[in-house]
Amino acid sequence: MSNEALVKNENKKEAKGKRAEFQKVRPAAEGKTTVIHVARTTKVVKGGKRMGFRALVVVGNGMGKVGVAIGKANQVQAAIAKAETHARKHMVTFPIVGETIPHEVIGKFGAASVWMKPAAPGTGVIAGSGARLLFEAAGIKDVLAKSLGSTNPCNLVYATMEAFKQLKSKDAVNVVRGKAEAVTEEAAPVQTADAAKAE
Repeated sequence: MSNEALVKNENKKEAKGKRAEFQKVRPAAEGKTTVIHVARTTKVVKGGKRMGFRALVVVGNGMGKVGVAIGKANQVQAAIAKAETHARKHMVTFPIVGETIPHEVIGKFGAASVWMKPAAPGTGVIAGSGARLLFEAAGIKDVLAKSLGSTNPCNLVYATMEAFKQLKSKDAVNVVRGKAEAVTEEAAPVQTADAAKAE
């Protein structure tokens, strides 16, 4: 074996080692990924039909943070990977009271409407397939939900996400109504500085 070949082999080993170190240092992806729906799509072109796949994926951390996205590709795994990446970039955080939502709400997206209401402990998730997966990903264990419009799975899931965006905690509502003061992180250092001057 020539010297040039030996040098190339050593360089390849170093590159593999660096790649392995980078993968170890890179933090693990947040949350769990669940595939809600996969559909095969067809585009008619001059030479015939071009097949593709559309994947609807939900990502959630089980603590009130969830994201949904659609990915399209020529292969199922590629479509799921695209959807997962997009969902992680557009996650929504909302308040949870115990193991249910704080109040009743209706979410709308396109022709789909989803009504959801808090439920007593032990009720479980009473909802359709798409919304059920979304609730489980978000960590909600007791809730009542009902679809009021279109049954399109994509629009139903996005309508549920719109409902999540409308949820507000009791403290946030009291601040808006003027019944409580908003707590900011900057308030604490100002008070300590004033106290130091007084001393």
